[in-house]
Amino acid sequence: MNKRKLVEIRRKRKRLRNSFKYAFAGIIEAWKTEQNLKIHFIIMILVIIAGFVFKITIMEWLVCLLLFALVISLELINTAIETTVDIAMPEINEKAKYAKDIAAGAVLFSAIISVIVGLIIFLPKIFG
Repeated sequence: MNKRKLVEIRRKRKRLRNSFKYAFAGIIEAWKTEQNLKIHFIIMILVIIAGFVFKITIMEWLVCLLLFALVISLELINTAIETTVDIAMPEINEKAKYAKDIAAGAVLFSAIISVIVGLIIFLPKIFG
């Protein structure tokens, strides 16, 4: 392998490492600043504990994991949208409010559906 190819491979590896580093930094920064993200993580931990206590099936675990990913990802996207809108429109603007409200609504909708699915999974185990 020639020197140019080695340099290019190292450059690509560094870019990949940096992309993970920046992504994790984003999650950590959101954790530090976003109250709702902390709430979602706490609920996720409680559901994980309940999953072990009630011995949910592999399929139920997969559903829970997908819902954790959906809600937390939407919360991170919502935070990014709100931050971007605040930078672009520091003054009060009806369309900016509309964009922020819709992003927050996406998180709320996914959280409500997650609660319903959680009830479907756990209520029969609690009362069965």
